Amino acid sequence: MLEYGLMAPLMFAGLVIFMLIGFPVSFSLSALGLVFGFAAIEVGYFDFSFLQAMPYRVFGIMANDLLLSIPFFTFMGVILERSGLAEDLLEGVGQAFGSIPGGLAYAVIIVGAILGAITGTVAASVIAMGMISLPIMLKYGYDMKIGTGVIAASGTITQVIPPSLVLIVLADQLGVPVGDMYLGAIGPSLMQIALFLGFIFLVATFRPQLVPPLPPEARTLHGWALVSKVAWGMIPSLVLIFLVLGTIFLGFATPTEAGAMGAVGAIVLAVAHRRFSFELLWSAMDQTMRITAMVIFILIGATVFSLVFQGVNGGRWIEHLLTGIPGGQLGFLIFVNIFIFFLAFFLDFFEIVFIVVPLLVPVAHALDINLVWFGVLLCVNMQTSFMHPPFGFALFYLRGIAPPEVKSRDIYLGSIPWIGLQIILVCVLIFWPESVTYWLGNEVLLDASTVGQALDALPMPELEMPGLDVGTAPDLGIGGAAPAPAPAPDLGIEPKN
Repeated sequence: MLEYGLMAPLMFAGLVIFMLIGFPVSFSLSALGLVFGFAAIEVGYFDFSFLQAMPYRVFGIMANDLLLSIPFFTFMGVILERSGLAEDLLEGVGQAFGSIPGGLAYAVIIVGAILGAITGTVAASVIAMGMISLPIMLKYGYDMKIGTGVIAASGTITQVIPPSLVLIVLADQLGVPVGDMYLGAIGPSLMQIALFLGFIFLVATFRPQLVPPLPPEARTLHGWALVSKVAWGMIPSLVLIFLVLGTIFLGFATPTEAGAMGAVGAIVLAVAHRRFSFELLWSAMDQTMRITAMVIFILIGATVFSLVFQGVNGGRWIEHLLTGIPGGQLGFLIFVNIFIFFLAFFLDFFEIVFIVVPLLVPVAHALDINLVWFGVLLCVNMQTSFMHPPFGFALFYLRGIAPPEVKSRDIYLGSIPWIGLQIILVCVLIFWPESVTYWLGNEVLLDASTVGQALDALPMPELEMPGLDVGTAPDLGIGGAAPAPAPAPDLGIEPKN
């Protein structure tokens, strides 16, 4: 550690202290970066000219088109939360599954997945489903912990299912295409839905009294009325999913353009449900402004911190620490995921992505880890930040809209089994990377070192001067004709499975 100096460890320790104190993250990062930056100039780590890169990095953030997708998806989520789409979906799917034990819980998980594929925001999913389904669950005898847990967990599915905001910011920090992150998240999101449904199936099989079916008088839709209700909720959902995800996967739109189309689609849907108003529009714009401003300020602070941290050899210090972990790739992945799991008790996912992930990227490169797999793995892990007692945001959202008879203790205890299921998924992804990389298809990878060696082996091109016979090599006075061209070398291009 000492070979890289003490400045980087001191910066990292200062960051931990500020986090424990609870000072706002964005200002903590900026203050630490500036203070240690001027200190580094005084002790000779770098010149003042090094900090001249800071304005360009800040302006680069503001000019990043990818980050513009964040307000679009946030705005879309807020509009859909109040447009009636979640209500129609929950009512229709709940009636369809209501006759079996756990039917309402199945409906919440399915609708949570659909809303996740539309909105990309946890708040919209948890609030909408909590307000609609939790009173019904409590009315018809659901266990309070099961009811609150399934609602909070189903809202966090949004974190993994595209167009997740976490996947967008992770792609930006990892330097990989958002489309690849979305494709890589398909397998894990399907497995997570299956794990959640499987848990409710086990509860309904062995403890059916905890998740009773709806009584006959509560199942008011039958036949074509039920089909019509479900279809009315599904068709707009499928249209919005195609607008957002289909256009990205087919290459018709960037994530920012798809987010803009989704925002317009959400407004059209609110108008169709006759719930659009200027109060709704103002509320959506206000919440979007607050979330976007928070993200940008955290990102600016993280940029200031990371510039100075790299200037004092912090990146080399972190790489030296983590590449020395026993076990190579596996040891690194296990350590990082345990570290982020506990870090999520204190930080939300934006703070983790902007502060921690940039420090891990060079190490992942050094260990030859696929960055899309690495990013999706971190995304699944960071879901738990929304479910951790006592600071999980999904628990806060649910506490804010839950009836008075629901105690905070029930919400916290109800989250524990679902956190366990998310940890199981993290373990599956670590030991089965193909669950992510399979969806990326076959790509051609170029090993830079192999290409460099091959280019060195290429013959230098010969210049042909006007008036010379191109059929013979000119006499350059160095004896003999020019050699015949060498065969093309093997560039070491192999298809990626």
